[in-house]
Amino acid sequence: MSAFMKTTAAAAALAAAATLSLSATAAEAAGAKEKCYGVALAGKNDCAAGPGTSCAGTSTADYQGNAWKMVAKDSCVKIGGTLTAHKGNAKPVPKKG
Repeated sequence: MSAFMKTTAAAAALAAAATLSLSATAAEAAGAKEKCYGVALAGKNDCAAGPGTSCAGTSTADYQGNAWKMVAKDSCVKIGGTLTAHKGNAKPVPKKG
């Protein structure tokens, strides 16, 4: 095996390893989200905003209690949202602490 072929094989192996590493990181980041109800502005929800709406961008009021946005895991309650749908359209109040 020539030096060129060895170098090419080594480069290919490193590229494959880097690709696998990036894929794992992207998968971990995608899994670190949660649905947060009551924090989306009108027309800015991610999906499933309840009766009368079909999906993303269909909420009709700011902070609609049955409309959700995807947020970083463990941040929903801190920003004043809830992990389950609720009635009303009250502006979220961030939690201190």
